[in-house]
Amino acid sequence: MVAATDLIPDKKGSKKKTEIPQKKKMIARDVSWLSFNARVLQEAADPGVPLRERIRFLGIFSNNLDEFFRVRVATLKRMLSFGRSAKVHLEDNPDQILDDIQQIGVQQQREFDRIWKNIEEELRAEKIFIRTEKQLNKEQQKFVLSYFDEEVRTNIIPLMIESIQHMPYLRDKSIYLAVVLARQDNSVRTKFALIEIPTAILPRFIILPSKEGEHDIILLEDVVRFCLPIIFSYFGYDKFNAHIIKVTRDAELDIDNDISTSLIHQLEKGLKERRKGKPVRFVYDKDIDPLLLEYLMRRLGLSGKDNLVPGARIHNFKDFMEFPDAVFSNKQQQHRKTFIHPLFRNAPSVMHVIQQQDVMLHLPYHSFDTVIDLLREAAIDPNVVSIKITAYRLARNSKIMNALVNAVRNGKQVTVALELRARFNEADNLAWKTRLEDEGVRVLIGIPGMKVHAKLCVIKKKIGTKVVQCGFVSTGNLNEKTARVYGDHCLLTANRSIMADINRIFAYLESPRHDIKSTLEKCTTLPVSPYNMRDFFIRMIDKEIKHAKHRKKAGMIIKMNSLSDPVLIAKLYEAAKEGVDIQMVIRGICCAYTENKKWHKPIHAVSIVDEYLEHARVFIFHNGGQERIFIASCDWMLRNLDHRVEAAVPILDPAIAQELKDIMQIQLSGNVKARILDNEQKNEYKRDHSGKKIRSQVEIYRYLHDKQYQE
Repeated sequence: MVAATDLIPDKKGSKKKTEIPQKKKMIARDVSWLSFNARVLQEAADPGVPLRERIRFLGIFSNNLDEFFRVRVATLKRMLSFGRSAKVHLEDNPDQILDDIQQIGVQQQREFDRIWKNIEEELRAEKIFIRTEKQLNKEQQKFVLSYFDEEVRTNIIPLMIESIQHMPYLRDKSIYLAVVLARQDNSVRTKFALIEIPTAILPRFIILPSKEGEHDIILLEDVVRFCLPIIFSYFGYDKFNAHIIKVTRDAELDIDNDISTSLIHQLEKGLKERRKGKPVRFVYDKDIDPLLLEYLMRRLGLSGKDNLVPGARIHNFKDFMEFPDAVFSNKQQQHRKTFIHPLFRNAPSVMHVIQQQDVMLHLPYHSFDTVIDLLREAAIDPNVVSIKITAYRLARNSKIMNALVNAVRNGKQVTVALELRARFNEADNLAWKTRLEDEGVRVLIGIPGMKVHAKLCVIKKKIGTKVVQCGFVSTGNLNEKTARVYGDHCLLTANRSIMADINRIFAYLESPRHDIKSTLEKCTTLPVSPYNMRDFFIRMIDKEIKHAKHRKKAGMIIKMNSLSDPVLIAKLYEAAKEGVDIQMVIRGICCAYTENKKWHKPIHAVSIVDEYLEHARVFIFHNGGQERIFIASCDWMLRNLDHRVEAAVPILDPAIAQELKDIMQIQLSGNVKARILDNEQKNEYKRDHSGKKIRSQVEIYRYLHDKQYQE
C-alpha cells in the first residue's frame, strides 16, 4: 500500500492574490440552475429514451423546480428586503434575477406542456389512456363512484372560501381543485370552493377497468371532479367548473447558530413554520375562471411579481415519477443490475480484504451492499471496539443505521455525526436521532454555523495489544435507496494516514468548540473544509499554471455537481489564460464561462444527464507528470468550502487511480448524453462526427462489468 505522509502540498503556496471575477464575468447561479433543469427536460423530450423513463424525467423536472422555488427563489425574495446590500451577496440584482427566472420559467413551462402532449400521443399508441372524468364508460363510471365512496369521500373536506374570514392555509406540495359552483338557471349566486386532493394518503393514479389489451388510468383529482355533484349535493348546485391550482412556499428554516440542545426545538419549530412559509409561486390551469383566479390572488396576497405560472390541466407532475409500471409492456428498458465488486464476490470478510488493499466502489454499478456488509460485519466482530460514521441523508428504513444499532447491542461504542439540518430530511433525521439515542448510540448533532456533509467512517479493532483501523471516504450519501441511481465513488481503505485524519475530523466534530485551525491543521492527508479545502485546490491549480508558463504539460480534469465559488472560478480563468488544459464534467450549476478571446485555451466542459444521477466529485491534476487524484464530498461552492465540514481523499493505489482515470475519460468522450456547457447555456449535445456513439454510463457499466471477470 502506498504511503500517504504529508500529501497536502506546502501551505506557503503562491502569495499572489486571486482576483475575484466581476458579476458580468460569471453566469448567474440561478440562471445556470434553470439551464441544468432544461437538460432534464431534454431527456423527457428525447424519443430514444423509453417512454416510462421520459415520464419519470418530467416528474424529476417538476420536483426540481418545486425545490428551486421553495429554496432559491424564496432566498432571492428575502434578499430584496436588504435593498442595495443584496448585490454584495448575489451575482446580480435580485430583482433582475427574479425577472429572468419568471421569463425562463414560462418558456420552460411551454416546452414542458409540448413534451407532455407528445408523450400522451405515444401513450395512446401503446394503448395506454389517461381518462378524464368526461371520458368514462358506464363500467368505469360505476367503478369511480365506488372508489370515491370507499376511499376518497372521508379524506376530503370542501372549503367554502368566500364564507371564511381568513383564507385557509394552502399546503406546499399539495394540489387543490378550485371550483366555481353555479346553477344552470342562474337562480343561485355563484360561489367558490377549494378541495385539497389527498395525494399524501391515496395514489395519484387509479387504474380503471379496461378493454383487453388496453390500460385506462384516471387521476385522483378527476375522480373528485366526477363526484362534485355528490360532494355539493346539499347546496343545490348543478353546474361545476373546476381547475387545479398549486402554491409553492418558502422552505428555508431560520435556525440560529447556537448549536445546543435547543437546536432540536428550533428544528421542530422551523419545520412547523416551513409549512406556513410565504408563497413564492402560484401555478394554475390557464383555463381557470378569470374571476376565481382574481379572487384567489387577492385572498392569497399575490401580485404579478409572485411567479404566477399558467399551465395545462395537470400539476404536481412530481407524482409522475411514480407513474404505474404495470401498464407498460416488458419491452420497456429495465435498469441494469448492480454487481458485487470482484474483490468481494467470494470474500468471507469485507474487513479482511480492506486490510490487505484499498478498494473503490463505483456506485451504482457496484452494489452498495458491500458497505452494509462492512458495517454488519463490524457489528458482530468481537474484536471491533468502536465505529464512528457521518450521516447526511438516510433511507427511511436505513440498513446502515440498523447495523449500527446492532453494533451497540453487541457492546461496541458507536458514534454517529447526524446532520439534522440536511434540507428536506430534517424530520426523518430527527426521528433517527431519537431512535439511535434510545439504543445507546452517541449522536453528534452539529457545529455552529456549519453542516456536516463529509461522508466518513472509521472502524477500530483491537487484536491483542494491536489496534487496526479501516473505513471509507465517499462522495455520496450512505443511503441504500439513492445508491441504486446516484453515480458515486466510495474508497474503502485501511491506510493509516487516511484513518488518522478521519479520526482528527471526528475529534473536531466531538469538540466543535475547539478552534478549527488547531484541530484540523494536523490533517496531513485529507484536505478539509472549512479549514483548507479552497486553499488546497488553489495551490494545485497554481502548480498547473506554473508548468504552463514554463511551456510544460499542464492540465486538470474536474468533476462536480456544481461550480459557483468565485475565487476558484477566477483561478480557473487564470489557468485557462495561461494555457492549462482544463476539462470539466459539471452536472448542475456552472457559473464559469468556458470561452474568452484572451485565454490561451478554452475550458472544455460538459454536463451528463442520463439514467443515473451524476453525483461524484473527482479532481485529477497532471502535477508535472506525478498525477494527483482525489475524490471528495464537496462541490466548489461557497457553502461547501466555508460553511460545511467536507473531506477530500487522495487515491494512492495505482490500479484504482488508473480505473478512475479510465472512467473519467469515458465520460469526457461521451457523445450521446453529454451537453456542452458554453457561455450562452444553449445545452447543445456533444456530437462525434466519426459516427461512433458513446453513451458514457453504458460504457462505464461495460468497463466495470468486464473487469470483474478479469480479476
